[in-house]
Amino acid sequence: MAIVLNPPKPRYSRDFWEPRYARRAERMKASEIRELLKLVDRPGVISFAGGIPDPRLFPAEEAAKAYAAALSCSAATALQYSVSEGYAPLIHWIAAHMTRLGVPASPENILVTAGSQQGLDFVGKLLLNPNDTAVVAAPTYLGALQAFSAYEPRYDTLCPEQGNRTPQSYQDEAAAGGETKLAYVVPDFANPTGETLPLEARRNLLALAEALAIPVLEDSAYHALRFEGATLPSLQALDVARAGSLDASRVVYLGTFSKTVAPGLRIGWICASRGLIRRLVLIKQASDLNVSVINQMAMTHLVERQYDALVGAAIARYRVKRDAMLGALEAHMPGSVRWTRPEGGLFIWATLPQGMSGEELLQRAIHEAGVAFVPGRAFFHDGGGANTIRLSYSLPEPHEIVEGVRRLSSLFQALPK
Repeated sequence: MAIVLNPPKPRYSRDFWEPRYARRAERMKASEIRELLKLVDRPGVISFAGGIPDPRLFPAEEAAKAYAAALSCSAATALQYSVSEGYAPLIHWIAAHMTRLGVPASPENILVTAGSQQGLDFVGKLLLNPNDTAVVAAPTYLGALQAFSAYEPRYDTLCPEQGNRTPQSYQDEAAAGGETKLAYVVPDFANPTGETLPLEARRNLLALAEALAIPVLEDSAYHALRFEGATLPSLQALDVARAGSLDASRVVYLGTFSKTVAPGLRIGWICASRGLIRRLVLIKQASDLNVSVINQMAMTHLVERQYDALVGAAIARYRVKRDAMLGALEAHMPGSVRWTRPEGGLFIWATLPQGMSGEELLQRAIHEAGVAFVPGRAFFHDGGGANTIRLSYSLPEPHEIVEGVRRLSSLFQALPK
């Protein structure tokens, strides 16, 4: 057999890969927030864009002790593969934490994930067939739309505060494709609006889910960050009280330590019935095997020693920042701009005058005022919300927030006060 030493190189066009992608790749889009962060990370720009936790809150010294302890006492465990469910001491802490929140959970009800974003992807992968319907709010968390869209669903709009549409109307809407498979909601200090779902609306949502025989995904990333007002029971706690046990509940709870401890450790969790967790473990095994063990060990060290203190410090700091932004909006923005007044979390949602584009305003804000935010349309599954924007107060200092809002308001000079 002749051996060709210098075979000719195949000539691929720049579009060689395009026809070879799976159909789902067409629905995968870059996060507008992540792309925006690349543009604004320069001196002089005040960013209200990403909901990035304040690094001054990170427990750096205690984290250093946690990693040192893990490596000095248990390096063979810390640096090794592990079970997919999660590090046992951390799972037990999470189960006890859920019990304190009104959801009696056992370790078998918990799966540790690489942030709650991975939880969204896993649940979408498990439940959604192409053309099935996911019922979501409009607006809703952009990361959820990204996670679900990979599995080619249709979307319908959730309206729990208006008493919901009839179950039949959701079934009729889904009939053109597949089934209605899930409802997704951020009930506390929602990303992007900062609003909280009232108790009656929570009950409405659970009633709708029961009528449609679908699960509810409760994304609870901001639940702990309440500045004022009464704490509301989680959807899962309400449903467990109805069903009699967590294993009989239709609610899947997605939790995270990213907003209360540190996002860099990338640790979240799913709390759900044991049957669902067993299925999700199989997906975890096919995905990344297990979350970094040393990170889980460090997180266990941190939450066992200072979780309540970390949450308290975050509440105190973010409350000051929220107040700074609300005060600045009141002082500088024209009356034709409206905004939410969140009781917690990291976001304020502003509605611009009809006909004004949040995307066009962003371009002017970056180039003329040195201010960044996220245009609201990114959070709508149906392309709506052109005249809305999301403002995050989590990262800038209070004086920067006031200055940023003042700069932003200068772009509204033509509007009446």
